Amino acid sequence: MDRFDVIVIGAGAAGLMCAATAGQRGRRVLLLDHAQKLAEKIRISGGGRCNFTNSGARYDCYLSENPNFCRSALAQYTPQDFIDLLARYGISWHEKKLGQLFCDESSEQIIAMLDAECQLGHVERRMGVQIVSVSRDGDFVVETAAGAIACASLVVATGGLSIPQIGASPLGYRLAEQFGVALTPLAPALVPLTFHVEDAACFAELAGVSLEVELRAGKGCFRENVLFTHKGVSGPAILQISSYWTPGMEISIDLLPGQDAADLLAGREHSEQRVANALVEWGWPRRFADAWLKVQGFDVRLRELTPKTRGRLAEAIHYWRLKPNGTQGYKKAEVTLGGVSTRALSSKTLQANAVPGLYFIGEVVDVTGWLGGYNFQWAWSSGFVAGKNC
Repeated sequence: MDRFDVIVIGAGAAGLMCAATAGQRGRRVLLLDHAQKLAEKIRISGGGRCNFTNSGARYDCYLSENPNFCRSALAQYTPQDFIDLLARYGISWHEKKLGQLFCDESSEQIIAMLDAECQLGHVERRMGVQIVSVSRDGDFVVETAAGAIACASLVVATGGLSIPQIGASPLGYRLAEQFGVALTPLAPALVPLTFHVEDAACFAELAGVSLEVELRAGKGCFRENVLFTHKGVSGPAILQISSYWTPGMEISIDLLPGQDAADLLAGREHSEQRVANALVEWGWPRRFADAWLKVQGFDVRLRELTPKTRGRLAEAIHYWRLKPNGTQGYKKAEVTLGGVSTRALSSKTLQANAVPGLYFIGEVVDVTGWLGGYNFQWAWSSGFVAGKNC
């Protein structure tokens, strides 16, 4: 039976970083994946240019049962550390907005770089390998369709349930349960939200319309664009707030962020202009203004608004309440919320507290970042930390 110091299950962002780091420490490392291609999620991310990190990544940009858990890993391997790695490979990049960093050319450069780093660490890689079972008798023994392999340290970097069409698997969660490592509830995150039937009837015609808003749900608050779709709402603001949204919860939408609707309306109290035209002047798309005012019952001239109705309209503009029906599920989710409980892992090493030699990294862990490169940074940081310790 083959024996390695470390087996990393999952050749995605976190697994590649971990394997390269461990291999360059002199560990004999095997990287396994059921897929035929490396890092498909890196390949498709950012429209093929990979939003590889966010310059503003901080621990409070992540959701977790233990919000402080990611502090240590993010401090041990920072966005600047990854930028420095890109520089060593001559990979150019740019900031799109809000600290989001993308490759100038292609996400394939990131994959090639990580592959090269693994080669520097003499990492052996086996792709298209189906894992049958994992057991432990001193060493961990990974049974595959091609035979058994043993290792002293086992790193689970299998990702979450999001984007099943590129091979998402629940294997990591099953392994955690097998070894008695606790899980937190799972849910799709960074995902579009769907309308109830009655809202769909009112707003489905707005598919393709986008406007800047400020969204609130639970402890989340984001100012970004919302995009109306045939099924509901999407866009950066919705994807962000979806991580904080739970079924049955309303979201509060400020449709004129940074402006005072009451003052704007009062300034035109004698105007013959229709409310819709004024809202278009203040930045709303025409189709949205017409549809929203029709539903709200304010499709009138500005002079027809009494002080009381102006107040109601201003409140509706800044505090529009919408109750989504649900999400579009893992098929459209960028990441999985929840996972291996951070209370069951060491924040300094990513090793399972009760199972020496067993590590969990990346998306399989209950650490979920905001939209905009935060989840890749968690992959790099957690992979590096486990690679330094496994």
